[in-house]
Amino acid sequence: MSAGDKLKNVVQKTVGKAEEAVGKKTDDAELTAQGRKDQVMGEQRQNVEKAKDATPGH
Repeated sequence: MSAGDKLKNVVQKTVGKAEEAVGKKTDDAELTAQGRKDQVMGEQRQNVEKAKDATPGH
């Protein structure tokens, strides 16, 4: 996994955590859901990159 991809995934997860926290504080269900979605997407992308790295020939 390239450093840029890893950084983007970490940033997306971090932004998602912040969105979720703000959504909970402001009782904004949509923002809370978007934050959770961003966290999951960041984690999934990170897992895909790890799988690519583990594949022989990459």
